[in-house]
Amino acid sequence: MFYEDLSEYTYQDEDTFGDRESFYELWYRPEYVRLNIGWLEAGKPYSTGPVPAGFVEKLQAIQQVQWMNICLGVHECDLCPEAEAPEGNGEIRIPGEVGIAYAAPFLITHYITVHGYRPPQVFIDAVLAVDLDAWAATRWPDVPFPWVPEDAERLLE
Repeated sequence: MFYEDLSEYTYQDEDTFGDRESFYELWYRPEYVRLNIGWLEAGKPYSTGPVPAGFVEKLQAIQQVQWMNICLGVHECDLCPEAEAPEGNGEIRIPGEVGIAYAAPFLITHYITVHGYRPPQVFIDAVLAVDLDAWAATRWPDVPFPWVPEDAERLLE
């Protein structure tokens, strides 16, 4: 599934955050603009190059605490040989400047570490700005993302 970096995210109308310790979820229609990052596909060009020290580790740590748009099906990396292709089934949201959130697939760290993908600098800066300690300490009914509206619907069972 390919989307050009920094194009507007249109795959799903709502954002759904799952609680990592239960089956609880909350969902809402975002009031922020979502921009695509790292939706790569074989045969489509993408930026390559080094990323700053500590960036991948921070991105992986964010993926451990934020469960976003988890799907029942999986998406395989089609840049890898079929027998070796890892799978992903969710997304992450990273807040950028006010009113902008970056939408990336869960496979983004794989794309960076194995395929040399280099996300746009604004995304790198946004990831590095995340207060990981605050996100990791977040517990239900809050989620590790700052722009969830007060009227978000919550599924409690």
